[in-house]
Amino acid sequence: MFARLFVDHPRAVNESYVEHMGAAFGVAGRLAVASAKCIVHGLVPGLCKTAGSDAILKLHGEISPRRFDQPTL
Repeated sequence: MFARLFVDHPRAVNESYVEHMGAAFGVAGRLAVASAKCIVHGLVPGLCKTAGSDAILKLHGEISPRRFDQPTL
């Protein structure tokens, strides 16, 4: 159970646990910034017009190749 939760997935993407945690936190930070920009856009529609979709497309391009044949819980 421990290996399934903490070791198997990072190993499958050729990362250590700490490397994988750093990558995941990096994605979370980028999503948080994009989320804040979406809130700004909601309040002032003329600002940050494409920030949300730009972030989604960029992250998808970076992450989707790594998901190939990855099992999910």
